[in-house]
Amino acid sequence: MKWKKNLMLIFMLLAGVIVGALLAKVTTDVPFLGWLSYGNSIGIDVANPMILDLSVLKLAFGFEFGINIAQIICVILSIFMYKGLVNRL
Repeated sequence: MKWKKNLMLIFMLLAGVIVGALLAKVTTDVPFLGWLSYGNSIGIDVANPMILDLSVLKLAFGFEFGINIAQIICVILSIFMYKGLVNRL
């Protein structure tokens, strides 16, 4: 039963992130909702990765984490929805 709750939490968080990203992309050009797409990215830029050249092997490292206001709101809403749904499982 515990794995169902964990799987449901992961699903709800991923759904919140995806819906938030979609919402931010859709509301970018809307004047009164443009604030939802405000965000920032941190990490090593994927377009300009850190490269480790070992002569025989060349490795490129890049990781970028970006988040915006709409994603934060949707993740918080998905956590509240999870708390409501977990009582029914």
